[in-house]
Amino acid sequence: MIPLVEARGIGFATRRTTILDDISLVLPPGRITVVLGPNGAGKSTLLRLLVGELAPTSGSIAYSGVPLRDLPHWQLAAKRAVLPQSGTLAFPFTVYEVVALGLDGAGSPVAGRSAQARIATALEQADVAHLAERQFPTLSGGEQQRVQFARVLCQLAAGRIHEPRQVLFLDEPVSGLDLEHQIAVLETARRLATEGAAVFAILHDLNLAAAYADELIVLKSGRQVAHGPPAEVLTDRLLAETFGVRLAIRAIPAAPMPFVLPQARQSAP
Repeated sequence: MIPLVEARGIGFATRRTTILDDISLVLPPGRITVVLGPNGAGKSTLLRLLVGELAPTSGSIAYSGVPLRDLPHWQLAAKRAVLPQSGTLAFPFTVYEVVALGLDGAGSPVAGRSAQARIATALEQADVAHLAERQFPTLSGGEQQRVQFARVLCQLAAGRIHEPRQVLFLDEPVSGLDLEHQIAVLETARRLATEGAAVFAILHDLNLAAAYADELIVLKSGRQVAHGPPAEVLTDRLLAETFGVRLAIRAIPAAPMPFVLPQARQSAP
């Protein structure tokens, strides 16, 4: 099966700095790929390359076998939706209006009852329906994050008319959320993957990554240092070398996933 997204040897550099070097990956349908790494490792740059916001200075990216550079904007908008790390808005849009922006980014017009139904469903899925008439700038940071997630869900729903197999990109989607909504967002991502989407997420919480990822990619200083299932990637040594702290990896009884215990006040050798 052709992967929904495939990157081969991609890199990104400025005149003075190499930010990413020789990254290869595939995003198949039905799978969640989570990227881990310290600040400045190149995680967000990788996402921006994969979604077409930046052009790689080396290597290639393809969506379902079609070079990313050859895809028109409207078609790309139907194929993938992106939740950025920061989604602030300066204008006093209502929550309903912000979520409706997802229809504009879906690649083709959606109107009438069909549009209203998609907006209503996205509001419910992100648990922000009760905020629909609130002005976006008046919300807490976590509420704003959930509204932006609803916008992305609305875009996917609208684009699915033309592109049944889509990709969801999430840049630190749970960073400002309480525990209940962290789980809710990742459960929604899991449901979308079960329905055939590919999910690419950047997370800092190692235990959430272990619980929800099918594949982990670990970056350090712009290079890929590990790639594989959580049980294989999350080792004491790798995490100590990557994050600079001692972390004890244990297994959850009767569950095929590891969990991570930080070791307080101890630094890696």
